Amino acid sequence: MAQIILLEDERILREDLTEFLAGFGHSVQAVGSIAEFERSFAPGSHLIAILDLGLPDGEGMDIIARLRRDHLRLGIIVLTARSSTRDKVAGLQSGADHYLTKTADLDILAATVESLARRLDLGGVRGDWVLDDLKRQLIAPGLPPIELSAQDYTVLRAIFDGQGQSVSKQEIVAALGEDFMAYDLRRLDTQINRLRRKVLDATGADLPLKTLRNEGYQFCEAVALR
Repeated sequence: MAQIILLEDERILREDLTEFLAGFGHSVQAVGSIAEFERSFAPGSHLIAILDLGLPDGEGMDIIARLRRDHLRLGIIVLTARSSTRDKVAGLQSGADHYLTKTADLDILAATVESLARRLDLGGVRGDWVLDDLKRQLIAPGLPPIELSAQDYTVLRAIFDGQGQSVSKQEIVAALGEDFMAYDLRRLDTQINRLRRKVLDATGADLPLKTLRNEGYQFCEAVALR
């Protein structure tokens, strides 16, 4: 069953939806405002977000856009009173997986949650590993950002620039501003090992970085730069 965060500002409806979804075995954390959502949302734990759009402290569309920019492994269902075709198109284009109106039968909501949770659990939705240039962070799909040192960032940037292709040690050393002929490659090995350990300690996930003997490195998952 799914870990769900529900954002609905109408208290009675929020309570009813929480009880209804819990009846299917889902774990539901219900909040009533964007501020509460920001405090409560747990990337990597919440699998599905059910969001209203018109909220007392902002617009649900903005939350959807931000969540998608973070490349999280997260299913998003809009549940709103807005029923026009224009609104539905805007919601789906902003990144929602499903757009339901509040007049929809609750069994439709339950079936939508079940289908989306199954697809996510089977890996049907997978985010990229993201390297954030501005914040100097590495973001694994559905997990919190990892702070990088300047050298961590430089090494990963050189590897990410390969877009899944082999990146030679010479290219990485050049990115570090070093002379390859004078550079002790054991330093690079140590750097890579520290980076692997940092990712594992921070997220519990392995860095999908393949070592190519006597050549260099290859990142084995989809990557994105921002």
